[in-house]
Amino acid sequence: MLETGVPAPDLRATDTAGATFSLADRRGVAPVLIYFARSTGCPVCAAHVRDLARRQGEFAGVEVVVAVPEDQAAARAWRERHALPFTVLTGDDGAAHASIGLRRTMFGSMQQSGTVLVDAAGVVRYVRTATLPTGGYDRRETTEAVAALTR
Repeated sequence: MLETGVPAPDLRATDTAGATFSLADRRGVAPVLIYFARSTGCPVCAAHVRDLARRQGEFAGVEVVVAVPEDQAAARAWRERHALPFTVLTGDDGAAHASIGLRRTMFGSMQQSGTVLVDAAGVVRYVRTATLPTGGYDRRETTEAVAALTR
């Protein structure tokens, strides 16, 4: 499982436009906040993503990204339906989630969710993961972690 203070893995995924996203390519550029949703059909995850979108101004200087385990077409439709202002990473194999230790649990039926903040040097500064979607994102903790990086 991913821990704070360690180098982030080189998460590589495709976004809804077909472009390759690489966490390693962001080193030296800006911090990256990634929310890993259980699925595009999870109403709790959708609420977390809408909260991130509403609060985007609080994350100035931080690239916000959402990762979903669905294929590109489903992820693109979901991004458009929610009018999301940030990159959405796709992957019907769940590889992006697995790269940071988020597995399918409960006999492979439930994708774990989580929030990860990586600083510009590529070091994990905040991580929160959970099997139940209500535990994968905490507004206060996320805000505090971003504020600590951008002071």
